[in-house]
This record gives sequence, structure tokens and C-alpha cells, in this order.
Amino acid sequence: MTSPSPTGSPTRYADPDENPYVESPPTEFEPAESLSAEEAAEQASLLRAAIREHDHRYYVAADPLIADETYDRLFTRLQRLEAAFDLPTEGSPTRRVGGEPLDELETIEHVAPMRSIDSAVEADAVREFDRRVRSGLETEGFDSDDAAYVCEPKFDGLSVEVVYEDGEYVRAATRGDGVEGDDVTEQVRTIRSVPDRLRGDPPATLAVRGEVYMPRDAFAAYNEALIERGEEPFANPRNAAAGTLRQLDPAVVAERPLDVFFFDVLEWVTAGEEAGRDEREADAESPARPDTHWAELDAFDAFGLRRTDRVDRVDDIEGAIEYRDRLASDRDDLNYEIDGVVIKVDDREACEALGSTARAPRWAFAYKFPPRTATTTVEGITVQVGRTGRLTPVAELDPVDVGGVTVSRATLHNPAEIEALGVNVGDRVRIYRAGDVIPYVPEVIEKRSEGTYAFPETCPICDAPVERDGPLAFCTGGLGCPAQLDRAIEHWARRDALDVEGLGPERVEQLREAGLVESLPDLYDLTAEEVAELDGWAETSAANLVSELEATRDPPLDAFLAGLGIPDVGATTARALAAHFGDLDSLLDADESDLREVDDVGPEVAESIRRFLDTEENRAAIAGLRERGVDPEPVDAETGDALDGLTFVFTGSLSTTRSEAQSHVEAHGADATSSVSGNTDYLVAGEDPGRSKRDDADAEGVPVVDEEEFAALLAERGVAWPPADEE
Repeated sequence: MTSPSPTGSPTRYADPDENPYVESPPTEFEPAESLSAEEAAEQASLLRAAIREHDHRYYVAADPLIADETYDRLFTRLQRLEAAFDLPTEGSPTRRVGGEPLDELETIEHVAPMRSIDSAVEADAVREFDRRVRSGLETEGFDSDDAAYVCEPKFDGLSVEVVYEDGEYVRAATRGDGVEGDDVTEQVRTIRSVPDRLRGDPPATLAVRGEVYMPRDAFAAYNEALIERGEEPFANPRNAAAGTLRQLDPAVVAERPLDVFFFDVLEWVTAGEEAGRDEREADAESPARPDTHWAELDAFDAFGLRRTDRVDRVDDIEGAIEYRDRLASDRDDLNYEIDGVVIKVDDREACEALGSTARAPRWAFAYKFPPRTATTTVEGITVQVGRTGRLTPVAELDPVDVGGVTVSRATLHNPAEIEALGVNVGDRVRIYRAGDVIPYVPEVIEKRSEGTYAFPETCPICDAPVERDGPLAFCTGGLGCPAQLDRAIEHWARRDALDVEGLGPERVEQLREAGLVESLPDLYDLTAEEVAELDGWAETSAANLVSELEATRDPPLDAFLAGLGIPDVGATTARALAAHFGDLDSLLDADESDLREVDDVGPEVAESIRRFLDTEENRAAIAGLRERGVDPEPVDAETGDALDGLTFVFTGSLSTTRSEAQSHVEAHGADATSSVSGNTDYLVAGEDPGRSKRDDADAEGVPVVDEEEFAALLAERGVAWPPADEE
């Protein structure tokens, strides 16, 4: 695009002449506790501005100024300053790491309808759209010969509304029914290409429409990681984006590689309009909305809103059709999924004159690509077994070309999907794939077989009974199932479990094929001499592997539990189980009611844990590990319960770090939380306390005590302060 920005040249978030953290920033900092509250607030302000600039240059402009390691150090410094001095984080880039988990997604109304777009895959339908546009414009008194179109990719992601007020990020919602959608404000906040503050001089209120998606390369890497963990991969990038954005825990969203393109204005309100003046009387600091969609996209650049550069402005519908054909030929080279192009009348006044139907605007049309489908015959059905024991049926196909790719296998997802399709060997089926979509069978075209495929009642690998859990099926063989064992060993060696270097998938497969490892405990019978005899191993690497394994014979209890690969038990739940039960035997003896007493363990997770521990093969593996000296260390017992029933919140600078203060009271039975609520008993305020927590304490009627009063309160209960004073 070459037309000038309607708001002038973009303003940077941070001027390198005034902000030392923009170009060649320092990465060594003096201790936070050596700063005054004013110095910390000033440094944090500079860091926030610089990080916004770096986020824009990296995620939007694709032109980073600094190395990733340098960025990480700046970000960590800002986090430490905000924590140490209880600085307000509203609008801070650090909010992108995720806020508090949500109980549910609320529904909010859009500022303007988010309508669908009429679509077709035939060029004649596109030409008919053009005829209607030009006829409608002539009826409204426009010169139809002047009608130009802006052409854009039609993204295959999840449509969202994002609202800014006075340039600040306010909220976000999914499209929903077009009138209201799910509130995903905290989830969208974590997407790095969504600015928390707009650049330049944006209008007083700006609501924009965008498409959240997962880049194709990131999707492939993320799916690979899921498969390595024995989890079900996403079928396609769109499902991955939609499933991620509806996560109730923003921290989970922050860990997943989402991105966004913005492509439409839903509402543009100037300061003059807010004050009741006509838009034309708006003051210069709040720019009027551009007259064309082309200029609106330029404004997105000026405001720091990411949009695609694969757009074009054409004078007639034939130019739009040619644009679609060009984009179709480039489709597989793009790092995002598209399923067509969108053609829009450029002139905004003309769009308003054309108006909309009940469901779609009359000034826009989607010229879609043909779906990538083909018809073939199911020649067989095999069942794969994952690390968690989940059984996935796969259709073996008569090879067929689908969108230029030869497909010979397609997922049938689960036994419930087979039953819904009524599919069996010999049937003619439709195959669907698009980009990185795992090919799947959406329907049976011609029934050529008798009945429906009978899902096996025993595991095809170990012959253990198969159990159904809703639409899914699982092998009950546990760690005794060879298919699960490969993945289980890889899981055992993961960094967030036992952290054994040198046990990647290829090495595990090699040890298994050599007959050296037939069960998880067999890892601890390995000798450097027998490993060194395998191809690709040397004496040093073999000795290192055995040494790595030796170092895990006394693992922390939570690492041991995480390494077992218990379904629904990740590192966080493993820590909670370890803290609650203290030792392995207590956990092994716990029934479901005992398990449900653990934080974050509900009925389904408790049942899953108990089922895993009750499986004979899994109990045998645990016993075998203990026989070989792999026995997890019990969790240190709490100092006492002198503070049982009390909840503390800390703010400001204390004579010890805030984390040490929290750990100290928790060790004596109290709870320590990060925010004040009606359940808080005391707010402990050190030097330079945060205003927000004190205000919350006043609102909730929570007593505020200084450190001296806090020490006296603890002394009354026989607890020393500071922690160093305690024997």
C-alpha cells in the first residue's frame, strides 16, 4: 500500500534519545531494593514504553531491535520492579503472561454488529455481486463507474472484536452470534501482536475486528509437542486457535503461539463526537475516521495494529477475480490458513448507502476457494495407541490426490465418530484436508459394506481390556503396554519431570529395539558398557546417560509423580499432590475422597488418578522402581499450624523478600495470597506500599498492619519474625 497515513507518520512507543532501553539497552541492573519508590516507578515506566516498542517491532513490524535474550532481561526486570514495589500492573506488558483463571466466559454485547459475509466459489456469483453493487450505487445517486474494491485474504481463524478507549486496550470478545460474544479480554491480552496501547493519536474510542489464528509453523511445532506428551493433537490451526482462546486460564493462552490480523473498523468515535459535537468539528488530537477502507488500513499501521500486507485495491471486479487467483496460487506459501478472499467496496460513504441485510453487508463478498476434498475407498482401519493409552482409529485409504497432496491415511478420531459415520472397510468416503489439517473423514458417500466397524474390545498392542470414557477409548494396560511404554519413558525424562538428558524419542526407540528396556524400571538396570555397544553411542555418552539416571534415584515426590505420566496430572497438580500427602505411600493408599481434598483435584481427576494407581501394571512399575532404589523423597513437614485459618497479603518493602514472607506464614499453616479479598485477615504493609491494595483493604474492611505490628501478631502465636530469627 502506498497511500499516506491519515494520521501522519507513526509515533513510536519510546524515543531512543530519551529511553535507554530501546537501542542497545543495559542488561545489568542494580538490586531493586536499592531503589527508592520514585526511582523504581520511573524505571518501570521507561521499561514499559520500551517493551511496547520492542513488542511492536518484533510481532507487528517483523523488524526487531534487540536479541531475544536482551528482551527477556528487560521484561524480567520490569516484573521484579512491579512485584518488589507493588507497582500497578494495569495496562503493563507484564499482564501478557496471564491473569487469574476465570470461572466461566461471560457474554458481552458488541459495539456494532459483527455480520457474516455472503460467499460463493463461482466467479459468476462474484460478478453478480458486482452487478448488485453498481445498481445499488446508481439508485443511491453515486457514479457506479467510480466504485473501487479492496481485496484481502479471508483468514480461517476466530473472529474477535477488540475495543480501545483513549488508546488503551479495554476489552475483547468473540464474534458469537454477531450481536454478542464471549468475553475473552484477558485471553486476547496475552497475544503479543495485540497492542495494550495504541501508537500515534487514535480516536477516543476505536473498536476493530480481527482474526485470531495460529501460524502454520507454530501449529506444527505445537502439535508435535502435544503428541510427544501423549496428548491429542489439534485437527487444524483454526481449532487450535478457537480452543486456545476459550481457555479459562489466561496463562494457558499466553503459552500458546497465537497471532492476529486486524482488518475492519467496527466503531470510530472522535473526542468531538463524545463531547456531542459533529464529527467534522472534532479536535485535531482525535482524528476523524478515514473516508475509505484503504485509508483505514493505513491508520491501522499508524496505530500499531497488525494487518496483512497481502491486500490490493482494484478498479473493477475482474481485478478482484485476478487477485483471488493470484492468492490461490500463493496459498500454500503463506504461514496462515485462508479459505478465500474478501472483496469490499472501498468508499465508506458508498458502503453506508448500500447498507446491510439482516445477516450480511451488501458492500462485501467472500470469493472462497474450493474445499480440498476427494472421494476414495476405505481399505482398512487400524487403531493406534498413545502414551496415555488413548486409542485412535485411522482409516487406511486407497491413495487419492487431495489438493495436490497424496493422502493414504485419515483419522477417524474416536469410536464414537465411527459410530456416527457408520463407516466400515470397503465404504466410499469423502476425505477433507486443508493446509496443515490432519486429513479426516467427514462423511460416507456410498455404503458398500455390511454394518459399522466393530471397535476392538482389547488393546491391539498388549491385549489388555479397552475401556470407554464417553466418546473415547483407552487401553487399561498402563505402563505394561509397549505402545504406552515408549512414550512413558520419554515423559519420565522430560525437563518438568525427572529431567534426564539423552533420552529423546530416537534413543528410547533404540534401547527398546535392543531389548535393554522392557519396562520403566529397566532404565535403572542399564550399564554404560551395554549402552556403549549400540550404534551412535560412545563410552562417554553412555556413561553420561547412566550418570543422569543415577542422579534421579532420590527424586522430589512431585517430579516422580509428574514423571509417571498419570492422566490429568501435570507438574502443577503433581506439586499439589506432593504437598498434600507428603510421601508416596500416603498417596498410593488415598481413596478418591482423599484425593478430592487436594486443591485443583475434582471428581474426574481423582477418578483418573485412582484408576492409574489401581492398574496392576502401573503398581508393578512403581514397585519395580522402588526396588531399584528409585524412591521419592518425602516432602518436608510443615513447621506447625500456629497460623492455621489466617490469610495474609503483603505489600511494600519488608525486611525480607515478599516471597520469603509468604513461605514463612504458609509453613506455619496460614494462606498467603496476592490480592485482597473478603477472605483476607490482614494486609501487611511495608515501606512504600501499593495504593491499590490499601484501597482494597479499606473497601473490604481488612485490617492493615505494619511490619512491627505483624511481628507482634506472630509472636503472640509463638512464631518468630523475621524468619532468620527462628531456630
